[in-house]
Amino acid sequence: MTATAIRVLLADDHALFRAGVRMLLEHMEGVTVVGEVADGREAVRLSTRLQPDIVLMDITMSGLNGLEATIQVVAACPRTKVIIVSMHLNEQYVMQAVRAGAVGYLLKDAAANELEQAVRAVARGDTYMDQAASKHLLTAYRGRRASHTGSDEHEPAPMDVLTARQREILQLIAEGRTTKEIAALLHRSEKTIEGHRSRLMNQLDIHDVVGLVRYAIRIGLIPPDR
Repeated sequence: MTATAIRVLLADDHALFRAGVRMLLEHMEGVTVVGEVADGREAVRLSTRLQPDIVLMDITMSGLNGLEATIQVVAACPRTKVIIVSMHLNEQYVMQAVRAGAVGYLLKDAAANELEQAVRAVARGDTYMDQAASKHLLTAYRGRRASHTGSDEHEPAPMDVLTARQREILQLIAEGRTTKEIAALLHRSEKTIEGHRSRLMNQLDIHDVVGLVRYAIRIGLIPPDR
């Protein structure tokens, strides 16, 4: 990372929240906000162009959620580090964030000094986990060890079951996008998208959109209230 200013990109679909975080960051010595975006797809695009040191990434954004965006940012920008900043705190989200490549997890109700601690820790090359998030990681680790001994069962993580493209299309379907809209957004033909949808349904053994929406909510691709 740069030895001078810590360059930060904000990715959150709530303009008021972005404005508040930006104000806090701009009052931190040696921290510069290089841009802000409202969805995951733009987060990937702008990260690739600007190569920020850190991306503060929300999870529940339309089109491409923060977890999928994190995977793409980490792949495209090896020097860029992602800190998830979310209102969601559960084992599933924390584990998926870590597996996606995030090196930090912070709750949106965190104090300003905790935000600064997270940014500076990650800028130094360390990780930063909210205390509650750390507990969830420990619980998940214990659960995985138990499952390996046959004493517990867990639904496979979506990253193990579905490809990145399948997860992306599933989210868009669950958000109510039409085949035509998805095709335009992903720059693919409608026939290609229909093929993805068909294979997705067969693979999951789910044969209606309502079932896909329920599955997307269960694995955390979209929030229950969307």
